[in-house]
This record gives sequence, structure tokens and C-alpha cells, in this order.
Amino acid sequence: MKEPLVKTEEKAKQSKADEDGIFASCTFADLGLHGSLYKMGFEAPTQIQALAIPLIVSGKDVLVNAITGTGKTIVYLASIVHLLQMRNPRIKRSDGTFALVLVPTQELCMQVHETLQKLLHRFIWIVPGYIMGGENRAKEKARLRKGISILIATPGRLLDHLKNTSCFVYKNLKWIVYDEADRILELGYGKAIEEILDFLGSRRSSVEAEDNGRIKPNGTLRQNLLLSATLNEKVNHLANISLRNPVMVGVHHKKASLMEASATVRQLSSLDFNIGEESEHCLSSLSRESYNLPIQLIQRYVKVPCGSRLVVLFSILKNLVEKPGSQKIVVFLSTCDAVDFHYLLLNEFKWSPNTYQEIDPKHNFITCNAFRLHGNMEHEHRRAAFQGFKNEKSAVLLCTDVAARGLDFPKVTCIVQYDSPGEASEYVHRVGRTARLGEKGEALLFLQPVEIDYLHDLLLHGVSMSEFPIQKVLDSSSRPGQKPHHQKLLSIDTHPWVTLLQKALESFILAKPNLKQLAKNAFCSWIRAYAAHKGELKRLFMVRKLHLGHVARSFGLKEQPSLVSRSLQKQSRKRKKGDGRGRPAKKRRFL
Repeated sequence: MKEPLVKTEEKAKQSKADEDGIFASCTFADLGLHGSLYKMGFEAPTQIQALAIPLIVSGKDVLVNAITGTGKTIVYLASIVHLLQMRNPRIKRSDGTFALVLVPTQELCMQVHETLQKLLHRFIWIVPGYIMGGENRAKEKARLRKGISILIATPGRLLDHLKNTSCFVYKNLKWIVYDEADRILELGYGKAIEEILDFLGSRRSSVEAEDNGRIKPNGTLRQNLLLSATLNEKVNHLANISLRNPVMVGVHHKKASLMEASATVRQLSSLDFNIGEESEHCLSSLSRESYNLPIQLIQRYVKVPCGSRLVVLFSILKNLVEKPGSQKIVVFLSTCDAVDFHYLLLNEFKWSPNTYQEIDPKHNFITCNAFRLHGNMEHEHRRAAFQGFKNEKSAVLLCTDVAARGLDFPKVTCIVQYDSPGEASEYVHRVGRTARLGEKGEALLFLQPVEIDYLHDLLLHGVSMSEFPIQKVLDSSSRPGQKPHHQKLLSIDTHPWVTLLQKALESFILAKPNLKQLAKNAFCSWIRAYAAHKGELKRLFMVRKLHLGHVARSFGLKEQPSLVSRSLQKQSRKRKKGDGRGRPAKKRRFL
């Protein structure tokens, strides 16, 4: 789950986190919350929870800006549940929706709903629910007709129901929450959000004439909450049109300022300021600041020639999963096709470097369960992957940036960014899946020699990394009896282990027609994604600097890239010709 409430049996970890300034010195009882909300095996609130909850309970609009993994979900859920359970007479399902939570992805929608269900364990008259793309719309309509007290929704599906579901009752709506607001806007939901605000009558510009801008015709005082790990112009615009006289709460600076802030919770509850010129300056200055990552996060980069990327990835994954204890690894790739290819290869590749040892058909080269997650998957498959990886003790998750925001997979030990994240903020969001709540974590960033200047771009945001000892991993992977290479090699490509494993991978892919086709698809979509870097990053990630033959080799292909592209174009023409309805092939998405 996303919320970092600390369970009783984890007090030792909490003490370590306290030293790092993650948790506040107060308790949930000190915040005035109902006893049932913190007597469920949980202990102390985080700094951001201690700061923001009293403000929300007091009825103020709040803009929460804090790094990932600081408990922003509990900030609004606990506050809303506390206020709803106080209502007398009790709310009923027929009263419709009182609180609306907007989230960017299906996975985050399910995660927030799961957290909410646990908080509502003692308040059975408050009904949680969710609506999102991929679900059966008729079933959602039936649930809305019965009534959902706290509704979690993705923007597109919510707008659909607002326009077409007449039984959707939201006349008593009191809270609108924008969770992971920056990601919602990055996914292109900006116009949908503005339409939603118009439907609900919550756009500031449309209610300026009303008393304080938030009182609706039925007398309901609307409260808006916006939560975001990063602040930019789009988030600032959303704050301007949705929040009224908000209090900005941010816990992302130095430890000393965090401790000082937690000691003045009651004083902060009296603060109030507009999102005007002064706060716009504050927003823009915050967005340019260095990113504050957990001090226990080990950040390293892997400098790899393009043609050896696949071998090095498999070698590192094998090395990680064979370490003692549970190992949960998340690997980020740039496209859906790349995820599909590496997922199938990871699940099917069986090979032993010892020629005298028979290959066990029951054991893969990398001996742990692998999952995949991307935006082109069917909803049920996405749900199964999300829950499956979450429940495993040791596993590998191959995913696109659909898993980079908000999701909390327990005990993730390592983040591998096989494909570059692009903007520095995306790097921060990806590595935020590990080293949460004081626990240790590791982050590895793959870079080709021509991309090494990307480290300078990250350094401008306060992100510094050391080089990963890849030769040590390759030496340890060599077959029994083979001498290790004590001298530094001129190129990783010349390492005997790399040569051996590359040949094995290429032979395996060549013998599997479906796998070879996935490799071709992945090669083409990877080139398109690489060319799609924006702004200043174009000078760092230039397609014309790539050796396309080496790129093909990184997908286990022996064919020349021109032949690969020609083969794909030929198959595309066949599909179009064979489609009796004449519909064009579905475009592939990066996410």
C-alpha cells in the first residue's frame, strides 16, 4: 500500500526512521483523529501527516507537496473518514457521494481503495467504491445507483459517468482530492479535469461571485485537496482553478526544518494564503530545487556498451536474486513492446554456463517469478500482476512508467532503470519505489557511453551516483574453472562471460519464432521512444549517435536493423490487407 503507517511489530524500524526525520514526535491521538483510525496495529504519523491532517480537519483547502513514500494517502483518507463518521445523523448510501478522489492510474485506484477499506473497518455505514477504465461500466453504474460515500476514480471514467449516468448522486459532495496531481496532468487529463470541475461547479473562475467561492446552492462547503510530489506550471494552474485560499504543506527540505515544522502543527493550522503572485513564485522556485532522496538509498550507474545491455541486465538480475534473503526488483523499460519481450525471455530462458551440467527444464536462468505491467495490458492482467508482485517475497517486475508513481510495493530492494527515465523528476519517482520508511534500497541506472553526460543533468538536481562494479559481477558469473579477469578490460563486449551468454541468448531467441517477433517489435518501438526525448535531453539521447546494429544485438537479434524494419513493414501491410473491415492496426503506446 501507499500509506506508510507503521505497524506495532516494526517499532525498531520506526526508531531508525525517527532518526532520519521521517516520523513526527506526536501520535495520531494528538492529531485528534477517532480512536478506531489509529488503534488497528498502527503507531506514529509521518511528518507530512502530522502537518497536513489538522489543516484538513479544520476545513481548509490544502496543497501538499512532499517526496514519494511520505504517507500522502493517509493524509486525506484518515481526515475524510474522521469527519464523515462524526456526522449526525449518520450518512446513508442513498445520500450519494461525499468525497471524490481522483488518481492517474488503475493500479493506484485499486491501492487507494484497499487502504480505504482498512480504515473503514469500524465504520461500515461509510461505503467505499471505485470506478476506472477497464472495468465493466454497467456494474459501475449499478454501484453508483446504490450509492458510494467515498469514490476513487480515474479522470476519464469519472467524466464519462458524470455525462451519461443520471443516477450518479453527487449533490452532497464535500471533498475533491487530486492525488498524484502532477502525474494526472502528465498523462493528458488536464482538459478532462477542467470539464469535471465545470460539471461539479468547483472551478474557481465560475464561482467567484458566490460567498468565499466554495459554497454551493445546497449549502455544502466544498473542500479541495491537491497532493503532488513535484510542482510545475500545470500543477500551479490546477491549484489556481480548484483551490481557494489554500495552505501549502511541504516536507521535502532538510531534517532540521522538518523537525521544526512538526513542532508547530497547531500554529500552522492558523495559516492561510492565496495562490497569487507570491505563491506562484514559491511554486516555481520549489520546482527548481534539488530533489531530496532518502539517505539510505544507494544510487549507482552501470556504464554499458549498447550491444551488451541485454547480457549485463540478465547478469545483474541473476546476481541480485541469488543474494540471501528476499529480493524484490523493479525494472523500468521505455515501451510496452520492450516489457513484453523481456518478460517472455526472462520466463522462458533456460541455460547453464557449465557445458558438463544438464540444463534443468524446471529452472530458468533467473530463478524467481517475473511479472509485467504496462498500459496496453487488459485490466484483469494488470490487476493480477499488481497483486502478484505485491504478495511475492522475491520477484522481478518489468514495467513502464505506469508503475513509477504512487504505487507502494512492499519490500522492494532494488530499482533497475534499464531505459533512461528522461527528466530528472521521473528518475526520482522511479527510485521512490524503494528505500521507503527508513528501509535500505538500491537504484541502478543503465547508461551507454554516449549518454554519460546525463549524470551531469541529474547532478544539477542534487542527484549524485557512483559507478556500479559491473566487471566484478561478470567475473563472478563466469563458468566454473574459468580464470577471473583481474585487469580492467578495454570493453565489456570482450568479456568471455558476455560473449558466451550473448550467443546463448541469440540462439534461444532465434529458435523461438514468437520471441523473435517480440524482439523485432521491441527494437522498433525502442528506437521510436529513444527519438522522443524532449527539450534539452535531445542533445543527450540522439538516435544518430546510436549504432543500430548494436541496438539490434541488445534485443538478441542477428539480423540487420534494415531487415528487421522491412520485415515489420511487410507484416503491417499484410495485416491491413487481411482486415476485411479495413480498420488500421492499433497504434502501440509507450506506456
